[in-house]
Amino acid sequence: MGIANIWRFSAVVGQSGGGTFLFIFMLSVIFLALPLMMLEMAVGRHLESDVVSAFNDLKKRFLPFGLAIAVVLVVLTGVYLVITGWTLAFLIISITPLDTDFSGFTGTYYPLLFFLASLAITTLIVAKGVVAGIERIVTKLVPLSFVILGVLFVYSMTTDGFVDSLRYLFTPDLSMIGDTGVWVAAVGQAFFSLAVGYGLILTYSSYMPHDADIPRSAAIITIADVGVAVLAGTIIFSVVFAQGLDPASGADLAFTTLPIAFDNIPTVGWLLAILFFALLFTTAITSSVSMMEVPVAAIINNTKIARRKATYIISSFLLVLGGLAALSYSRMDLRIGGERVLDSMDHIFGTMGIPIAALITATVFAWYIEDRQIIVEMHPFWGHVVVPLVKYLVPPVLLIVILAQFIPF
Repeated sequence: MGIANIWRFSAVVGQSGGGTFLFIFMLSVIFLALPLMMLEMAVGRHLESDVVSAFNDLKKRFLPFGLAIAVVLVVLTGVYLVITGWTLAFLIISITPLDTDFSGFTGTYYPLLFFLASLAITTLIVAKGVVAGIERIVTKLVPLSFVILGVLFVYSMTTDGFVDSLRYLFTPDLSMIGDTGVWVAAVGQAFFSLAVGYGLILTYSSYMPHDADIPRSAAIITIADVGVAVLAGTIIFSVVFAQGLDPASGADLAFTTLPIAFDNIPTVGWLLAILFFALLFTTAITSSVSMMEVPVAAIINNTKIARRKATYIISSFLLVLGGLAALSYSRMDLRIGGERVLDSMDHIFGTMGIPIAALITATVFAWYIEDRQIIVEMHPFWGHVVVPLVKYLVPPVLLIVILAQFIPF
């Protein structure tokens, strides 16, 4: 569970037709993302290695693929750390008497300061290790996130926009079923939300005990992940509709539209703002931690240097990449070719990079590892379902998604 389930999901739903998007998103999760997740789990546990080593161990000529996916993840981690900084800043703003909106915030150098704070927190957690650092913080923050979600959901049920929110999310607009853009957005969000295809699941699965049930684990992750996304969407759109605001404001939904909504809510608006941005920050920091671990694990496994040193090496790259991205949403307004650096990084390495990484992952591991080696890691029934789906369905769909970025269908 990460910020992709809260911030990005609601933003994309709002821009992509509500119920139509959710219907296609659910199909994508069940038939594309979930099977690839199970494959990554099986490969990760079978090879017991990070994403870079896994490609290299399979065939040395695949090493560049592993390195490329690691680079994609490092850049995306830099982007996520900037957004994590925004969530921390708005949490502080909602707690204190400070009064500023997103444009006021980005008109200063505070985005860089809060990026540095989020980078420092993430680095300290990852440097402590999988158990002492990552596991300890996640087992505290994820339950807290569920508690906050529960409180916000109960409140959303009392708003005038609750029924409209449910109708918006669960009533597909059949006229939009043929919209290629909605399909591309839904497939992309399914992979993004479940964090499949770019080495994260594979790397963490290398730590899985061999008696862990992969289909059961994948099902729990998927149900919880999708459930949180839908719950968050219901909460956010209930507030938006109750205040008569625009649900299609995209990335601005969390940092511009919702703060306006909270300001307009008498008595409890300030408390709702605190809870919402506390939720965003907890999910953002767990996302950043989980993403940083992947390249750190790759350095440890391939160089045998100490975890702390490997973490500082990755942090040094993130300091540069994330710093440039942070400055693009600051008073400096740093741009490349007229586009903010963060937006360029997110488009190239997120919107385009993740489907390409997932295509490589699905193709290489489904076709170049013997089926029996994958099937033995999970129940034979599920193995015989998962392998054909990842071999014959996932790659063509991902290829269409990638081509749609360049060629309008």
